[in-house]
Amino acid sequence: MRPILTRVALAAIPVLHLGLTQAQEAPATKAFAAPTTAASLPSGTAGGIGQATLALLLVLAVIFAIAWVARRMRSMARGGGQGIDVIAQAAVGPRERVVVVRVGATRLVLGVAPGRVTALHELPAEATLDAPPRGGAGEVKFPTFGESLKGLMNKARGK
Repeated sequence: MRPILTRVALAAIPVLHLGLTQAQEAPATKAFAAPTTAASLPSGTAGGIGQATLALLLVLAVIFAIAWVARRMRSMARGGGQGIDVIAQAAVGPRERVVVVRVGATRLVLGVAPGRVTALHELPAEATLDAPPRGGAGEVKFPTFGESLKGLMNKARGK
């Protein structure tokens, strides 16, 4: 058994020697991947900054395009409520609003809170929202800032 192993080992020496010599010659003929990759990069930092800026602008443009498409799709989905228009709204609390809605020829004043909508009043069709409220017997007139300041100054002077 030993003579067979010896013969195999002796036969393998020239093959190993040939492989080692080719391995030593290979670096001289073949270039590593890193130098060619490094040579293809921009030489200055301005090129890298320009590429980063261009990539950032591209990402921002994609974000704005997605937002625009989402807004358009949301407005298309709202188109199903034909005949119902929100005319005006005002916040009366952190999560509560008063909304004037036109349904056909009728105007409704609604109180909107989380999970609840209450009809507060029904306005005639010819009512305008810009008109000041009509004075009634129980109407309270509050003084303007100038009148309040003048009254405080008169009090301070003793008049």
